[in-house]
Amino acid sequence: MVVPYPPGMTERDPERDESVREAVERSRHGAPAVGAVVRDRFETHEVFHRIIVAADEEATTGTRELFFSALAAGFAITITFLMYASLTAATDGDPIASALLYPLGFVFIILGGYQLYTENTLPPVVLALERLVSVPRLLRIWGTVLVGNFVGGGLGAVVLASTGVFSPAAAAAATDIAMKGVETPFWDLFFKACFAGLIVAGVVWLDYTARDTISRLLVIYVAFLAIPFGNLFHVVVSFSEVIYLVVGGEVGLLGPLAGFVFPVLLGNTVGGVLLVTVVNYFQTTDERLAMARADSTAEQLSPREWLLGQSYVPADSETSDD
Repeated sequence: MVVPYPPGMTERDPERDESVREAVERSRHGAPAVGAVVRDRFETHEVFHRIIVAADEEATTGTRELFFSALAAGFAITITFLMYASLTAATDGDPIASALLYPLGFVFIILGGYQLYTENTLPPVVLALERLVSVPRLLRIWGTVLVGNFVGGGLGAVVLASTGVFSPAAAAAATDIAMKGVETPFWDLFFKACFAGLIVAGVVWLDYTARDTISRLLVIYVAFLAIPFGNLFHVVVSFSEVIYLVVGGEVGLLGPLAGFVFPVLLGNTVGGVLLVTVVNYFQTTDERLAMARADSTAEQLSPREWLLGQSYVPADSETSDD
């Protein structure tokens, strides 16, 4: 970056040195600086800061609010299942055309700010890695969101299976789609779900880099198309498919839950946490991590508190928010 001398200022003038430092600092924060190019994207530590702030708000959200937000996300997932089966029937199973509206439910969830389990493999995990929220609190968030997602998706599946929402052709297509998952071997499901978890957590990371709704919409739509195109599996969609089959009398409940939903849940979690969250976390420098900690309203927990004890300690309070 080239900063010209202002009139009357020499190369060794202290005022010029200060102006250079200020210009560099402004350019780092995305503001215009003389002779500098204005950045149009966030750096890694800036994305990390945004995630910390969002996760910080989530850690203080009550169980009731988390559950009903997750419930809304589960209902939205039903739209994905509905559109996928309907287009599969309408296009005679064309692998591209049938998937074009698959991302619709996820668009509603992410742009609407609802709670989806696979999204929660990123923000709250970052807080846990920073010891700003305890492991029990993390598991509580995961459990609340997962139950809400399953209840919403399950209720939606019951409606689809027991009413005339589906045409006969779409109902048959929905059964075929769901049975393919149930018949897939355990470890194939796990590794396919790992890639799906990677995609969802990656979308969450990219969502925090976007500056406008159109960019966010495009990222969400393209990324979630990869799930049906790659024959991958998402746990809430899989659970909805199982409930659809159970209500339709095609399968029992326990076998598909253990052989289909569980490996997908495990794979989504591993893919999101290990392949995206931890990798992105450790590419952030210690200095940037310290800056992110300063953005949080919580104090860092001791190892004992982090593993077993307090769930969340606001910086201006001496009591935990259990």
